[in-house]
Amino acid sequence: MSSVDITPVWTPTLQLGEGTLWHADSARFFFVDIMGRAVHAWSPSTDQRYSWPMPEHVGWIIPCADGQGFVAGFRSGFVRLTLEPVLRIERLGTPHPDQPGVRLNDAKADAAGRIWAGSMFSDNPQEARGQLACLHPDGRIEVVERNIHIANGPAISADGTVMLHTDSLLRSIYRYNLGDDGQLQNKTLWKTFAAEEGEPDGMTFDAEGHVWVAMWGGGCLRRFNLAGLELQRINLPASQITNVAFGGAELDLMLVTSARVDLAPEQLAQQPLAGSAFALRTGVRGLPAHAWGLVN
Repeated sequence: MSSVDITPVWTPTLQLGEGTLWHADSARFFFVDIMGRAVHAWSPSTDQRYSWPMPEHVGWIIPCADGQGFVAGFRSGFVRLTLEPVLRIERLGTPHPDQPGVRLNDAKADAAGRIWAGSMFSDNPQEARGQLACLHPDGRIEVVERNIHIANGPAISADGTVMLHTDSLLRSIYRYNLGDDGQLQNKTLWKTFAAEEGEPDGMTFDAEGHVWVAMWGGGCLRRFNLAGLELQRINLPASQITNVAFGGAELDLMLVTSARVDLAPEQLAQQPLAGSAFALRTGVRGLPAHAWGLVN
């Protein structure tokens, strides 16, 4: 176990906080409330907060390489999203046409400008209708894996050769080799968690090559090396921990999201900070976030 200072930086109103991102150009952390249908941002330097209502469920946002806004994962598919000075939405396409119950859930970009995005059948996650898709820099959408229950937490190593991806319902994280050509190969089961540990959710690599995993139902962040050995655990004042990102000028500040959804009134009374976003420092630095699209 590890004791660190944990500071709530967003009031406990997030139904399903997710999609943490450090946006260096604006020096803000962005995150979403999937069920609350909103994108939020927090500035560590000014402590200012921002919110943008969305027309449908939104799982994440990732910056565009041309500096013009973001790509967002809406329930209905990929969109280009401009937040400021006015809200603009441009549809890019969907990996799950004619499947209205399936929605995009979590995603990461790699150094080549691709977005790896997972989905889930939100009407009944017990059904393995989720997919893992790749949004290529040219806008082409490729489904690379099917039959996933709750796709979560893509995490890509600093050298771009390893990707971890989760099926949260199975409490399992899988490891892939990621080729220069964008092909995923050699899928192996990297780690499975016992029911009492909770379900692995969002993930991110740090600058030392280790991975941080948010534990839904486990109330903590856990840090592992690539051999799967736990190096550190940070308990948080909410049981449903959903995602984590490094940010700040030195990439040494962590933002962690949580959720209130599905908690009974007595659980919420015991967890008054459930649905908050938390900031903490562990002395570890993270990796800069990649953008979608071709980089000139």
